[in-house]
Parts: sequence; C-alpha cells; structure tokens
Amino acid sequence: MMHASTVSSHRGHEVLRALLGSKQPSQQSRKVNPGVSTPAMIFRHEPICGLTKNHQEFHEPWFRSADNIRPPVIEANILKDSALILPRGNYHFFDMRSLLFAAGLVTVGATYASLDRRALPANAPHGYKPQTNDCPSDAPTIRTAASLSDEETSWLRSRRAATIQPMRDLLGRLNITGLDTDQYINNNRNNVSNLPNIGVAVSGGGYRAMLNGAGVLEAFDSRTPNSTAAGQLGGLLQSTTYLSALSGGSWLVGSLYSNNYTAVSDIISQDTSDDDSGDVWQLGNSIFEGPDTGGVQLLSSVGYYATLVSNTNDKENAGYNVTITDYWGRALSFQLVNATDGGPEYTYSSIADQGWFSDGSVPLPLIVADGRAPGQKIVSGNSTVYEFSPFEMGSYDPTVYGFAPMKYVGTNFSAGETTTDQCVTGFDNVGFVMGTSSSLFNSFLTTINGAQTTGLFSSALVDALQAVLRTIGEDDEDIADYPNPFYGWRNDSNPNAVDIQLTLPVRHVDVIFAVDSSADTNASWPVQGSSAGWPDGASIIATYERSLSTIGNGTAFPAVPDKNTFFNLGLNLRPTFFGCDASNMTGPAPLVVYMPNAPYVYNSNTSTFDLSYNDTERNAIILNG
Repeated sequence: MMHASTVSSHRGHEVLRALLGSKQPSQQSRKVNPGVSTPAMIFRHEPICGLTKNHQEFHEPWFRSADNIRPPVIEANILKDSALILPRGNYHFFDMRSLLFAAGLVTVGATYASLDRRALPANAPHGYKPQTNDCPSDAPTIRTAASLSDEETSWLRSRRAATIQPMRDLLGRLNITGLDTDQYINNNRNNVSNLPNIGVAVSGGGYRAMLNGAGVLEAFDSRTPNSTAAGQLGGLLQSTTYLSALSGGSWLVGSLYSNNYTAVSDIISQDTSDDDSGDVWQLGNSIFEGPDTGGVQLLSSVGYYATLVSNTNDKENAGYNVTITDYWGRALSFQLVNATDGGPEYTYSSIADQGWFSDGSVPLPLIVADGRAPGQKIVSGNSTVYEFSPFEMGSYDPTVYGFAPMKYVGTNFSAGETTTDQCVTGFDNVGFVMGTSSSLFNSFLTTINGAQTTGLFSSALVDALQAVLRTIGEDDEDIADYPNPFYGWRNDSNPNAVDIQLTLPVRHVDVIFAVDSSADTNASWPVQGSSAGWPDGASIIATYERSLSTIGNGTAFPAVPDKNTFFNLGLNLRPTFFGCDASNMTGPAPLVVYMPNAPYVYNSNTSTFDLSYNDTERNAIILNG
C-alpha cells in the first residue's frame, strides 16, 4: 500500500512537472513507418495539474470513429474478459498497490544486446508439477499486514540507494529552473527517504495494455538507445522503486522479470530467423495456434497442445485442482518466457534469488489480482485485492490483512501455521501467476465447445478443457485455484480480528505514474459516433472511490472527477497530475500522474480480445506508448 507525506507530494510536484512539462506531442495522430527511426511523442497536450481548464464540450476530433479507425491488420477474436482472481469486471483498477511509471521510444537500426534466457529454473526437473518436501527448520508462517515484510524492508535499503545516481543523472539533464538538483541530492543522499520514492502501475487490457505499457517503460529505461539524449526521460525506470501491473500489464512485467529483466528494446529487436533469436513477444500466432517451429520452441501445433495437456496433467496427478487458468498461463508462457516450452520449471519466487534483483538493481515487481468467491460471476469494487511479489502473496485489505511466503504458496496453512511438517514448492509457476492476474476469456470456452471452432484445437486439448469445465462448473470456469493459505487466519478466535483499527503498511511512495490502457469508450460513448477502445478515466475514478470505502482501509487517494468532467477537460488525452493540492486530501497520499492511452502517433485502440499481432503493429503500439 502506498502512502506519501504532504512534503513528499510537493517535492514530487517540483521534479515531475519539470520532467513531463517539456514534451509536446503532435496535434494529429499518424501512422508509423516501421523503416524510420521515430522518437515517441509522449504527450498530446501539456500535462496539467488538477482541474484548471473549463472545456464545455467533447472537442477532440480524433474521438470520432471516422477519424480514428484501426487499420485492418489482424482479425479480431471475439472474447469476453473475466477471472477468479482477476481484473475487476470492465474496469482495470489502479489499486493503491498498483504503482506506476510511463513513456516510450523506439529506434530502428540500433545495436541491441542479445536476449538472455532465464536463469535459475527453480522447479527443475519437475517442470509444472509442484513438489512436497520437508519444511525448512524455520517453517513458513502467515504474517500480519501491519508492516512490510522483513525481506522487502531489507531489499529496500539496497534499492533506494541504487536509485540515487540514476535520479541525479536524470534530473541533471533536465536543467530544472530554480532547483539545484545536484545539491538537493547531495543534501539527502544519506537519508534516501527524503528523495522521491517512485512507483509505476500498468493497467490491464490484454496485449494492448502489455504493448502500450512496454512503450512507456522503454522511454523511461536508460538502456534504450537515445533515451538519455536531450529532452528524453531515460533513467526514470532506474530511479523507480516499485513496478506493478495487472491483467495484460502483468504479462509485460512478468515477462521482463522472467527474462532476467531484459530491456524492452532488446526484446523487440529479436526479429530474426536465427535459431537462437527466441520467440518472446512473437505474437503473429495466437495462443490458440502455438508458436512457429524455430527458436527455443521446437513444436508443431500438435506438440504445443500435447505439452499444455501434459503439464497440467502433471499438476493434477500430484493432487492439485486444475482450472482453465492453468492452461491459459502455460499458453501465455510460450510467448512471454524465453525458455523451452515456456519454462514450466520457472517460478515467480525464484526471482528473489537472482543477483540482479537481490542486490537492488531493479524495481520490485508487484502483480495484482482480485479475489472472487466460488460461484460469484461479478467482481465488485470491494473485492479483496491481492498482490504477488517474489517475496510473498497476500492483501492489505481488511478482509485478509495477511501475507504468505510466495515460495511456499500451495502449502496447507491453518490459523497462520503449516498443518504438517510438509511444505509445497513449485506451485508459483510464473505463467500461472501471470494467468491469475488475467485469467481466461469466457468466450474461449465457447470456442472450445465448438461454436467458434476453426480447427485450431487438438482433440486432446478440447477433451482436457471440457473435463475441467465439467469438474468446476460453468460459473467457475475462469478461476485460478489456490489452496487457501489464509484458512483460519484472523477468525473469531484471533483477538486481532475484533475491534482493531487496521494501520496499513507504509511504502512511502511519493509519485505514481499510472498507465491506463483500458478500453472504455464505444460507438455511443462519450458521444454518438465515438471511436471505441480508449480510456475514459473509469480506472482511476474507481480507485479513488474505493479509497473512500471500508475496503480502502483508510488509504488516502487524490480526488478525481467524474467521467463527464474527465472528457470535458480532455483529461483522457494527456497526462494529468492528481494530488497537487495536499489540503484537498483526507490524509497523506502520493502524487498520481495519470497517463492515458491515446493516439499520439498511432491508433493503438486495439481490442482486448485481439490475440494476434504482427511485428509492425506490435512495434507501432509500443512506439505510441
């Protein structure tokens, strides 16, 4: 959970208004020539702080569908988004734990590093099958959410120190008028809590969200060619402490960390026919078809389906419930993890054991998902929000208010303790965690049942998925099934569950860059003839409203206007700062820099249900980000 002091917010205002105020976008969206090196134009208009303009009508010409029709590059797969632990209904929330960062720059013809394969296959040689062994001498337990974990607290000391020099370099390049940034950092380098603590949050929205968010991170990454040139924002990512995402955004974050924190620019440069070029982010074939033969994925479609079925069977035969999310997560991994068969042996918790993470060189990844009760179809705004870090999974919401060690998720816990001396490892497959945040689209099930079948499915896969549906029932077809580590945790026998004022842990995040790739508009909203697939502010509005409810647990969030005001002021078209006036908040809160997807240089309003993108379109959406 992120909090910031009033002083922190004002410090963030000075620095971030300088960072963002210099970028001017073109007034017209244009198509991208993939053969030309073109820096992304980050903003369509100047960012504004608060609601300072009084626009009385929907005035942006691009919003009319006739002016903004997506090129017919790919066929749409008509699917419907939902999940058990999943993005909330039609909204992709920026939960207060879902931090943010943003921007994008693509340079064609530059020299890039090779794409490293993921190290540390923690569950080898068992693949996707969880393992049961003796618990360690210090048996895992459930901890209260009253503070940060010991692991995160220790890691933060290294990470905050590692952000000092990148922040110095970035601010020094920006020549902020009236602020000696070098002296400012010198005065506070021995107390990093006085320096801006930055978070980045990437919304959901399928591959659109993944690619738009990728463009944002690419622009803020000093490893991107030309990103540290005059006027560019390379180094903001290196200055960031937290990087969080859900749904399609989690595919971005999960993929980067699954591949040794590879730079976006390095991933999209791997468009070669070499055998070792890899198949990461090669989206020409949908997950229904499987990867082309070549690279690290030497599979025909038949072999691809057989591998999905074999992996999930291994887990089921070990005694665990298998749901659609298992197949979904395994299929995603073929596109997102640079390892044979999508790395079934790679776990999310093993990221914590890799040197490039443990030494504080990169931000802490947080994948966000929602809880859903069995049989419940609609996930409401007061559902429990879970976060998954390499250290742990759990929630700061009062409904759970606890965390389980990520490495041992899958172990049987009761009242905060293991029920036996046996512990489970390998349950937290990295694809399963990413799949949990997005789960599977309901209409995929219709496809499997034959209504939309186009010959893409093998009989073995169809039989396996239909068996899952028969077992778990139609209402729960899209869930991610976890053994509940919070069984008996904070129940009536626990004095901490009665009449206690919960105090949320303080991450002291000063600034959140919120990347919104939601698809909220349609042909009749906000006006008749509007172009579909752009944000309308619903995500950040819902986050603000949630902060005012009981489930928000007293967490302050900057005030956000309603949707009509959002459109009238054009806040859906450019970055906007929320939280400039600390006196207008109910408590300490971060400055939120809202960054909506808009047609800056490309019509990136692709459907959430499009599951196939050629490299040209993929790169254009990244560039637009």
